[in-house]
Amino acid sequence: MRNMLRTPVLFLVFNRPALAERVFARIREAKPRVLFISADGPRAEKPDEAEQCAAVRRAVSLVDWDCEVQTRFQAQNFGCKKAVSSAIDWFFSQVEEGIILEEDCLPSQSFFKFCQELLRHWRSDERVMQISGSNFLFNQSAGSDGSYYFSRLNDVWGWATWRRAWRHFDSSMASFPAFTARDRLQDYLPSASMRAWLMGYWEEAYAAVGSKRGDWSSLWQYAIASQNGLTAVPQVNLVANVGIGNGATNTRGGSWYIYGQVGAQELAEIRHPVFVLPDTRADERRFAVIQQTDRRAQIPYARSV
Repeated sequence: MRNMLRTPVLFLVFNRPALAERVFARIREAKPRVLFISADGPRAEKPDEAEQCAAVRRAVSLVDWDCEVQTRFQAQNFGCKKAVSSAIDWFFSQVEEGIILEEDCLPSQSFFKFCQELLRHWRSDERVMQISGSNFLFNQSAGSDGSYYFSRLNDVWGWATWRRAWRHFDSSMASFPAFTARDRLQDYLPSASMRAWLMGYWEEAYAAVGSKRGDWSSLWQYAIASQNGLTAVPQVNLVANVGIGNGATNTRGGSWYIYGQVGAQELAEIRHPVFVLPDTRADERRFAVIQQTDRRAQIPYARSV
């Protein structure tokens, strides 16, 4: 079929069947030729979760288009950090590049086209390590002359990358002591408040190495920073987070609801920017939103780095 998505998709699911069905419907519309589905197992201390996980797996197994499907359904619970990172390891052990969606990330169809085109365009450019589907500038345009800009900050609510970038992900953060001793974050980020915010997460992640505590996304952000990497961010938001609130792992209400107000839009066209440079002003505006939702980004929680 001519309109089928050529780029492999990894769909990460857990225990929310209604959300997983909505996202799966968008994947079905895109019709990827290759689909990987990875599901973490139910938690032993939550007796109702086994049926919820089973319902999710039934819903996302209804592939009715010409598609190569691979599944990885875990019997036990590994927790968000290991379940997600090991699933991405599994994905990139078999493909060179791909799109990654979780069960609460509802994409527009432009998201798939955007990721596919940028994966192709930046395939051999080591400077670009991630393609994001999220834009949380709340209708403030970035300074790029293209339909996306480059950022030092990354969001992972619908994204894409390459094996060549993911190989820098290290769950042990082995290079972190040298990174901090040489003050390399100052080379990467000009803003002291941003540095303090990120360093707080990374120190917490490093302290949690080897345990279920922490999250995989901090480790991925560190991997990008350690390579002086950039994330491509669309000028409009292409993925809506529909899972904020009860049932969420990291976004349970409070100020997080601001993100739930941002819908998934369509891109009229894809124009590549002339310059491959981080948009510092756009990053400052993004960080201002982060400061509204994350207390660790706020004074007095932020410390000088």
